[in-house]
Amino acid sequence: MLTLLGWGLAGAALVVGCLLKGAALSNLLSSSACVIVLGGTVAATLAQTPASTLRRSIGLTRWLWRSPVAPLEDFIARVSTAARIARRHGVLALQQLVREEPDRFLRHGLQLVLDGLDPVRLRKVLEARMQTIAEEDLEASRVFESMGGYAPTVGILGAVLGLMAVMQQLDDPQRLGPGIAAAFTATLYGIGAANLVFLPLAGKFELLIAQRLRQHRALTDGLVALAAGESAQSIGWRMQSDPT
Repeated sequence: MLTLLGWGLAGAALVVGCLLKGAALSNLLSSSACVIVLGGTVAATLAQTPASTLRRSIGLTRWLWRSPVAPLEDFIARVSTAARIARRHGVLALQQLVREEPDRFLRHGLQLVLDGLDPVRLRKVLEARMQTIAEEDLEASRVFESMGGYAPTVGILGAVLGLMAVMQQLDDPQRLGPGIAAAFTATLYGIGAANLVFLPLAGKFELLIAQRLRQHRALTDGLVALAAGESAQSIGWRMQSDPT
């Protein structure tokens, strides 16, 4: 929601700034500039990005509405519940929890505990898994960073194309001013899209990836403690400590 609020404030600032400068709001609208900037940016991104990374980057946009980082207290409660069940009824009694667990990382970890992995091997497997997830997500977030780099350059390209069209109308001085203003709209779109949309998205996703990595480390500590047969209270203490 904060991202949407930020975009709303940015749009309002542009509109108010345009009015304060005495410019017409129509100067901010140009279908040709929009096509050039967005089309060129997307085309350059498609040329650079592998299909699997592109699909993952599209999936990251869901984080704008639903954060991938759940409260740590929820995970502590679920792992502690698993510890109590395992102590009372044995590890095999965790099958129902594994089937019902919505979080993929925790479900994978519980399945490994159910399969009987020892704590040392379990930690290695989970650490490799969470590192792979973080690296793949970071690659996906860099797609938006790349778009933030392409957009201003494509905007300049649009401005050059606009100026070329204006130069063909030198015999009509009354059309030069509006034509030049329209030409630079593409530059405005490119810089605005980069600094108000693509780069902020890349930064937000990187922060969320780092937060989820810390959460996965805490989950790993809890699952290793579960495999070692520690109590629910001990597992809670381990997961609440700052993972490194």
